[in-house]
Amino acid sequence: MRIRYKKWARPELEASEFYVKEPEKLKGNWKNFFKNPNNPLHLELGCGKGTFISKLASENTNINYIAIDLVDAMLGLAKRNIENEYNLKKLDINNIALTRFDIERILLILEKKDNIERIYINFCNPWPRGKHRKKRLTHTIQLEKYKQFLKTSGEIYFKTDDDDLFLSSLNYFEEAGFRVTNKTFDLQKEPIFENNIETEHEKMFKSQGIKIKALKAKLM
Repeated sequence: MRIRYKKWARPELEASEFYVKEPEKLKGNWKNFFKNPNNPLHLELGCGKGTFISKLASENTNINYIAIDLVDAMLGLAKRNIENEYNLKKLDINNIALTRFDIERILLILEKKDNIERIYINFCNPWPRGKHRKKRLTHTIQLEKYKQFLKTSGEIYFKTDDDDLFLSSLNYFEEAGFRVTNKTFDLQKEPIFENNIETEHEKMFKSQGIKIKALKAKLM
C-alpha cells in the first residue's frame, strides 16, 4: 500500500517508548525489552497502520508482540492506533515493540534465542510477476529464514485475498518443511482462527465480495 510521506512520523516514533530505533541491538535478547520477559513472543510481519496488532496485543496482554514495517508513515499511524486502542481499554503499552526494518533482512535482528512462537502475515504484497515472486513473504526462501528464529512447533498464521498467492503458498510451506494444519478458501464461512481480528484490508475485500483465504502452518 502506498502512503503519503508524513513529516511527523519519524520524530513521534523516536520519542515513543515502544518504538525500537536500532533493532539489531536486540537480536537474541528481544524478551528483555518487555516488562514481562517471560511472556510468549509473537511477531507481525508488515504491520501497516497497526489496526490488527493494536487490537490483538491489547486483547492478549499476556503475550509480547514485535510489529515490523518498512515505511515511517505506516509506523507512525500504527503508533497512534496502538495508543488509541490501549487508551480506550485503559491499559499501559508494555507488550508491543514497534520497529522499522526490511523483512528480507530479518535475520539481522532475530535468531533462535528469540524463540518466536507465532508469526502473523496479513495481506502481504502478492508480487504476481514471476521474477519478483521470491519477494513474497510466504515464499520458500523467506520461510527458511523464519525457521531460524521460530521455536520448535512454532506457527505461522497467514491471510490473503489473492488466489494465486494462496495456492502457491501452500506449496511453499510444504517445501520449507511446515505442515499446514488448517486452511480455508473462505474465512467468513469457515472461521479457522479463534476470535479472528479483521484487518483494514480484510474489511475492504469482504465489502467487495472477495473471499479471504487463510491458513495455519506449524514448523515440523
